[in-house]
Amino acid sequence: MDVEREAEAARDRDLLQTCFDRAVTACRPSEILAPHLPARPPGRTVAIGAGKAAASMAAALERHWPGPLDGMVVTRHGHGQRCKRLRVVEAGHPNPDEAGQRVAAEMLSLIGGLCERDLVLCLLSGGGSSLLMLPPPGVSLGAVKAVNSALLASGAPIEDMNRVRSVVSRLGGGRLCMAAWPARMVTLAISDVPGDTPTTIASGPTVAPESDAMIARGILKRYDVAVPADLDRFLASSEAAMPAPGHPAFSASAYRLIASGRTALEAAATHARSLGLEPFLLGDAVEGEAREVGRAMAGIAKAVQSGTSSFRRPCLLLSGGETSVTVRGKGRGGRNAEFLLGFALAIEGSSGITAIACDTDGIDGSEDNAGAIADGATVRKARELGLDPRARLASNDAYSVFEATGELVVTGPTLTNVNDFRAILVR
Repeated sequence: MDVEREAEAARDRDLLQTCFDRAVTACRPSEILAPHLPARPPGRTVAIGAGKAAASMAAALERHWPGPLDGMVVTRHGHGQRCKRLRVVEAGHPNPDEAGQRVAAEMLSLIGGLCERDLVLCLLSGGGSSLLMLPPPGVSLGAVKAVNSALLASGAPIEDMNRVRSVVSRLGGGRLCMAAWPARMVTLAISDVPGDTPTTIASGPTVAPESDAMIARGILKRYDVAVPADLDRFLASSEAAMPAPGHPAFSASAYRLIASGRTALEAAATHARSLGLEPFLLGDAVEGEAREVGRAMAGIAKAVQSGTSSFRRPCLLLSGGETSVTVRGKGRGGRNAEFLLGFALAIEGSSGITAIACDTDGIDGSEDNAGAIADGATVRKARELGLDPRARLASNDAYSVFEATGELVVTGPTLTNVNDFRAILVR
């Protein structure tokens, strides 16, 4: 009987891995970008972009653009692709670095001096906030990095982090669009944020801003972030003023969302139906403390299995969005591993419940895994290996648990990014 259970568990894990693979494939630029391209302009076409999917977006653009094309994009280290006409630069993420600072300055120079006959194609995806970080004059990159690191560890949702980033970058909050004016700008965006709000994706460099210095300062105070003196002076000065929402640069630009977390979830749902499983979408904008969301999702799964839910088994519970982690320990692991360890502890000893949680960019936080897979036996396996999963969770060390149990999901960079993907199979 144990052999049969192990075989069934292996099949369930393979099923979830395939669902994740289908979700990622559905969001790759090579599959989705071409139908969203605008018509050729009478003048030049310049492509710029930033994000974890920027290089693959640039490669897809090169294949499908019918005329002359030049420009540059910046992506995270390790996420580059070879392009023939567009330059690809790799820089730091999730914290900005000097390489990103240099390429952001080059981008501003590249689009300066264009005219009404020209077109700027802006290729945006998750990670663009860090990769396009160019601090204002008088503000050091070190100051911006310190604030960014503190926000990442604070448990702040991505919307709040990007409201701050949009103010403290010379390209954020619509400033990139302003720099290209009077050229027409068309943004093609892959969303990695809950709600798919253009002002939040990559800190909204091509749309009218919704944040300002007062909002940014309020967020920093709320999360008790120490602000270096040079950045604090900037936020208190008139130089921190944001572009006017009514500027004609914004009315002349277009914004096209070409993929999001929902795209990924719908692809997984289609695959589930082909296998005779009923998929249920719990939302593509789920937020909250990762371990707590894990416990809540475990409660839903157990209710389904016990027959006290309106969802009937066998089924697949799908969700996306971006949870957060308040860092209190010194362990390893991103938000998906932390979600899944909280989930595994809550379903300990259960049979017939298996879950996968992965970041669609292939990198969970700053580790080498996309996420992990867990079931009711995960906690037992960890304890047999001498680990205390509850203590590991308390020290933000979920990665080490799944590494020991052999349940990490390692894909390498996927060349897209629509945020977290979670699927729970209930038999």
